[in-house]
Amino acid sequence: MSTSRPSNSDNLLNPETPSTSPAAGDPTPEVNLPRHVAIIMDGNGRWAQGRGLPRIEGHRRGVATVRRTTEMASRLKLEALTLYCLSSENWKRPKTELDFLMHLLRQYLIEERRTLLEQNLRLRFIGRVDRLDEKVLREVERTQKLCRDNTGTELVLAVDYGGRDEIARATRRLVTKALEEGLPPDSIDEKLFAENLDTQGLAEVDLMIRTGGDMRISNFLLWQVSYAEFWFTQKCWPEFEDEDFQQALTDFGERTRRFGGLVSN
Repeated sequence: MSTSRPSNSDNLLNPETPSTSPAAGDPTPEVNLPRHVAIIMDGNGRWAQGRGLPRIEGHRRGVATVRRTTEMASRLKLEALTLYCLSSENWKRPKTELDFLMHLLRQYLIEERRTLLEQNLRLRFIGRVDRLDEKVLREVERTQKLCRDNTGTELVLAVDYGGRDEIARATRRLVTKALEEGLPPDSIDEKLFAENLDTQGLAEVDLMIRTGGDMRISNFLLWQVSYAEFWFTQKCWPEFEDEDFQQALTDFGERTRRFGGLVSN
């Protein structure tokens, strides 16, 4: 695990033109990179409170980390990067914090459009996006429309997302098909079930990263992480740097993945 140190990223919503060329320290082509990386971006509020700042400042600083991490995923041509932005349980938080999170999401979608296009990023949302504020939904639709012809890394934002809720919704879809369309129960296998999840068409998660020190999944992508490798750091999300992402990817490349089988000699 890495040790914490403060981030020096202060320019949050007005990015400079990103570079698509390899950066110093990026994993070399010989490293076995994951196809799909998922990140639980934890510790924004604790990072801020530890510095005598309001919790919302931690969320604001976390936007800069999202930008750095997304740009690196694009440079490395990862197939997908999924970020846990807002869980279905987060609605229990104070209204002022939730209102600020919605404001940040809307600002991100507006301010980052140029970057998404320059990085050739596709954009997908998973979770109960339909329950978001109308102003946020409008920017979601506009940004997705602008990115629909992109062919690079798929940036997946999990908003109002819960793994159990996703599985329950997929189950309801299959039950409806069985009742209304005569879908035979014997035809419901893992492949068909996965096709009814929010992540339909995405590769299963190869690597899950969690910042903030906690070592749990927190109801995130429960189906998709069945054989994922996990990488934890004590660092909070606002101080997660490129070198931390690089280390996680390098560690992943050095692991042996058996998927329940044995490695042949």
